[in-house]
Amino acid sequence: MKLQHTPLPGVLLVEPTVFADERGWFMESFSEPRWRQALQALGEPLPRPFVQDNHSCSRAGVLRGLHFQRAPRAQGKLVRVARGRTFDVAVDIRRASPHFGRWFGTELSAHNRRQLWIPEGFAHGFVALEDDTDVLYKTTDTYARDCEGALRWDDPTIGIVWPLPHGRPPLLAERDALAPGLEAVP
Repeated sequence: MKLQHTPLPGVLLVEPTVFADERGWFMESFSEPRWRQALQALGEPLPRPFVQDNHSCSRAGVLRGLHFQRAPRAQGKLVRVARGRTFDVAVDIRRASPHFGRWFGTELSAHNRRQLWIPEGFAHGFVALEDDTDVLYKTTDTYARDCEGALRWDDPTIGIVWPLPHGRPPLLAERDALAPGLEAVP
């Protein structure tokens, strides 16, 4: 497992080690000892242990996010795509951060097998770039409705450039369509 810094401090790209031959391929999608060792080697803080795994399946053009959970139930997320492709985004929502409101986006796919580590204090969202896109993610806390929050996916103060399939507006849940902008972050 190889971890790489992104332009957004704390958010990391994870490149798993893949063993491939004429039969196909194999990889460890997660190893707690290797995860901790790789974080320590980069000088990154060790997150709380993962306690929940989530799985979503989306049609091309479905945009989920930007979601987060507030303290005391904030979540770090380790995100990967098992089938299909996404454009995955993290937004710094820590008011005291010099990077408040900045975003980082990258393509995650079944083909590139990359993962994205999004620590607590960041909102997360993605747009599915293909039909039947399966997104799996581990979280450092369980879901808590009373701590959930969302930001508007197209907030101009954040300025995310979403690669929307076929140039069409995204398919959104009502909650995401009605989410407030960055100014609403506590």
